[in-house]
Amino acid sequence: MRTGNEPRTARSALRARFWLSVWGLVWALVGTVAFALAGRTGWAIACGVLLLIVTIDLAVVLRRIRQGPHYQPGPGIPPYRPPDRRP
Repeated sequence: MRTGNEPRTARSALRARFWLSVWGLVWALVGTVAFALAGRTGWAIACGVLLLIVTIDLAVVLRRIRQGPHYQPGPGIPPYRPPDRRP
């Protein structure tokens, strides 16, 4: 049963987002270097912009991980307010 407040109380899996950002960082770096060496300036710039975005996202994720359980509550904390059970 939906309570209607899920977007307000949504949580992200920060560890998964961290590893996906690391994966994206590696590939964006490889793409930037490879396209720059191949003489494809447009693609190298596109990969460089992507590298910048992924680096910023990685910094945000690391900041939130370091802030502790306020942003990563444990499994004992419900993700949303339980619905009222009225007979």
